[in-house]
Amino acid sequence: MGRERELSRLRTLLRSSRLLTLTGPGGVGKTRLALELAGTVRGARAGRAHWVALDSLQDDELLPQALAAALGVRERGGRAGVEALVHALGSRTVLVVLDNCEHLADACARLAATLLAHCPRLRILATSRETLRVPGEVVFRVGELSLSPVGEGQGSADLLGSEAVRLFLARARTSDAAFELGPGEARTVAEICRRLDGLPLAIELAAGRAGSLSLTDILHGLDDQLSLLIDGPRTGPGRHRELAAAIDWSHRLLDPLERVVFRRLSVLGGGFDAEGAAAVCADGVGRVDGEVAPYEEGNGYGEEGRRGGRYGEESRCGSRYGQGDERGRGDGGGERGGCHPTGPAGNRALHSPVRPEQVLRVVCALEAKSLVVRVRGDEPRGRARFRQLSAIRAYGMARLAAAGELQDTWHRALDWLAGRAAGAVAAKTFPDTVEGPLDQEQENLAAAVARSASCADARHFPLAVALARLQYQQEQLTAARSLLSGVWQQMPDHEDRVAALALAARSACLQDDHAAALAYAQEAVAVGRAGRHLARLANALDALAAARLYRGEFADAVAVFTECLDVVRTLGRPLDLALCRHHLAWALLQTGGTARAEQLMQECLPELEAGAPPGQLTAALHTTGAIRLAQGDLDAAEQRFAEVLLMAPPGESFHALYPLEGLAIVAAERGDPERSLRLYAAAAAMRRRIDTEPEAHWWGQVEAAVARVKERIHPAGVGAAMAAGRRLRGTRLVAYALRGTRLSSAGRSGTRAARPGRGVETDGPPHPPHPPRLPLTGRESAVAGLVAEGMTNQQIATHLGLSKSTVAGHLDRVRDKWGVRSRTQIAVRFVGQAADRPEPDA
Repeated sequence: MGRERELSRLRTLLRSSRLLTLTGPGGVGKTRLALELAGTVRGARAGRAHWVALDSLQDDELLPQALAAALGVRERGGRAGVEALVHALGSRTVLVVLDNCEHLADACARLAATLLAHCPRLRILATSRETLRVPGEVVFRVGELSLSPVGEGQGSADLLGSEAVRLFLARARTSDAAFELGPGEARTVAEICRRLDGLPLAIELAAGRAGSLSLTDILHGLDDQLSLLIDGPRTGPGRHRELAAAIDWSHRLLDPLERVVFRRLSVLGGGFDAEGAAAVCADGVGRVDGEVAPYEEGNGYGEEGRRGGRYGEESRCGSRYGQGDERGRGDGGGERGGCHPTGPAGNRALHSPVRPEQVLRVVCALEAKSLVVRVRGDEPRGRARFRQLSAIRAYGMARLAAAGELQDTWHRALDWLAGRAAGAVAAKTFPDTVEGPLDQEQENLAAAVARSASCADARHFPLAVALARLQYQQEQLTAARSLLSGVWQQMPDHEDRVAALALAARSACLQDDHAAALAYAQEAVAVGRAGRHLARLANALDALAAARLYRGEFADAVAVFTECLDVVRTLGRPLDLALCRHHLAWALLQTGGTARAEQLMQECLPELEAGAPPGQLTAALHTTGAIRLAQGDLDAAEQRFAEVLLMAPPGESFHALYPLEGLAIVAAERGDPERSLRLYAAAAAMRRRIDTEPEAHWWGQVEAAVARVKERIHPAGVGAAMAAGRRLRGTRLVAYALRGTRLSSAGRSGTRAARPGRGVETDGPPHPPHPPRLPLTGRESAVAGLVAEGMTNQQIATHLGLSKSTVAGHLDRVRDKWGVRSRTQIAVRFVGQAADRPEPDA
């Protein structure tokens, strides 16, 4: 179920490849997919496909005999083993399926290479948790099933359309013929599948509980996945009857160093890159290897074979397949005590220390063995990122606890995250408004905050502030304030309290809680003045000025921003000085000081365009647009607002609200009431959805412009335009807002796109739109249209019945043909093709 696209692709690969290997973690469905593929190969006939199950074969020397038995090859004429196979297969057209090769990888690789070299019409389909690494091998990574889109706005149809949910429902009805979804339970099923990472074996085992547990109970039971997900089919392989057994099968094949790194990585539930893995897994002193089974005696999980040699560690004697004489047994207990390295000794076997330079090589080995997966599409600055599936991580965590290493590993994780948080703060004057090095570590940071709080660890304070800062930047303001309120009174370092209070003030500003914002900011400044850290005082002053600005106390805000500017001048940080000048310019604009504001923006904008993060640059460009609006230069104001909108991050964000409202004012001043009302209504609806309030002075300008528009047209026309505007969302809203502006040609031609870290090029006349070099195919046009509707790649894939990678390929070709780079530019181009047609009311 849910593998139709994979099967189609595999049939093509099998026709063109002589050795095709399906790889993936245990329980992902490699065997079932291979069975289906072997049974549906075009032209298959009795005797053509031969299945060879290798899971019970432990001696690699018996592999040729096992294959001979499956093929019905008999030893005659003095030929035996591989020679007999080569003679029997000869030039016959045969498909051989080798299922579960991972524990016999070397032997399978040698046999496959020999047979393929001597049997020209032989094809081999293999399933393995690691590749065979044979020349000519084509590797197909079997992924997890697709999951339902995340978000509160998803309907039942969207939730029930994913492959994972379809499999769960089918297996639940098999387990309980009376099973039916109740009201609201589609979301619960989707969350169960999401918690299980779309892993088919885990989903089937969870669905098997539907006859005895409610869906809510199953979801809650996933806090202990390895205990809940048992009782698979009695007739299947033993490793498929329990999720832990499936993972243990892979774990037994690891060498000692791989096992150590594997279990230590389990504390990084949010994924990791090479730096994070090395920081958490490496130790500088000799340690002990607690190779123990965290389960009851006699369950077979504790049999630990040893291999060694590839990473410089000393190997240990024993069978490669986990039948060695040395077995580690643990008491099954977890870690006790605090966060510091004091764990119980237990029964431990000595192993060499893990060195930092070894870790990346081991991570790559674990990825090759499907115990770690590469995270695609979430790798900033070209850094590879990995993660463990939730069930595998739970198994690793149990191993870590039983080995007595949980506290030590968490100690290193907390040190690493706290160090990165401290470095981010020390390097910046205004850390709340700048993306830091922990952007990709939010889930790990949240776990570290919970861990450090549970044991009164001093690292809890900087970690909590770092997490709250990420939440603030993601507009999770209530969560940020709640976290901060629990820590700042306990902070021993008054300078840390300055940062926490300033961040709380900014969060309160965005929630329109002006009284709390002012109180937090005033306390932050008072504590900052008592300290000796000028950068933190400047941060507190900036927060206080923002609080004054949100309260409409513009003269006071100008005074505080001016003091902040004086402090920042002493720090020798040009970018921070430019940011401070921009903030002062915005405050001056509210007091009518347009000329001084324009001068400040001319001084700071080049520095901001050269090195400011996107959010700060878009704010500065909006301020420039507002200054031009105040001066009556509508063309320049419109251009700046359009630039900001084109640079805004995808999705709904307050970064897009101010330029939308600015464009609504421009349209009102130009006498285009319908456009003005649509943009105003769309921005107002977005503000309600993301629950953010505008600054009072700016909102007053917007309301005044819209009020003048409403006076000039009939109420029915107002209602129709407002209703149409409220229906504009996502990329279609951006495309509509840019239509008719000077940047609409930039979006269509791609010649004036924003560069990373810089604004859109504005010097010189606008470039004329260029016709596409090649026409879009029907499928490419459909994908581009859905992008304009604001759909994600996953939503487009579900809507069109394609794979996510196929959608990405179509979009790459659309970008090449149209000469554009961003999704917004695709949407602008698509919608712009209809610019001459009457705009729809709906």
